[in-house]
Amino acid sequence: MIEAIITAETPRDMIGYTLDGHVEENTIIFECTPPAVGVIMAALAGELSTLARKVLLQTLLSVAAGSGDNESHAQGAGLGNGCRDYAQEGFWRLVQIGLTGSADDAETVADICESFGLGGEKTVFYQARLRERMRAKTKRGRTAGA
Repeated sequence: MIEAIITAETPRDMIGYTLDGHVEENTIIFECTPPAVGVIMAALAGELSTLARKVLLQTLLSVAAGSGDNESHAQGAGLGNGCRDYAQEGFWRLVQIGLTGSADDAETVADICESFGLGGEKTVFYQARLRERMRAKTKRGRTAGA
């Protein structure tokens, strides 16, 4: 499924392929989620269509939001930590996507970093830059359309 998504050029190419319910479901993560996050992070390092990048970033955001849901259970904490570890390894790639992509990409990356608690102090700095970029690109888009 991940291969179908990363090679998709159009929404039609993704028909029948989704990570929902396989990697996460309503922010609940599974045993396969940490390795899937590793594959997603590797895919994000390559050339992707805008659509594929958006789907993968949205999946990461859902995983990040859910990675803390089971923290009271030992297995859930391990799964969440595994996801965070893979995402942390790709921190700079995520920041690069957010700083060079669309306003939506910037917002999603900032939310991923915040939810995963990536990067410590550097996350706070880059989250602010990402949110500034998001606001600036959103304003520019409104101005251009006005």
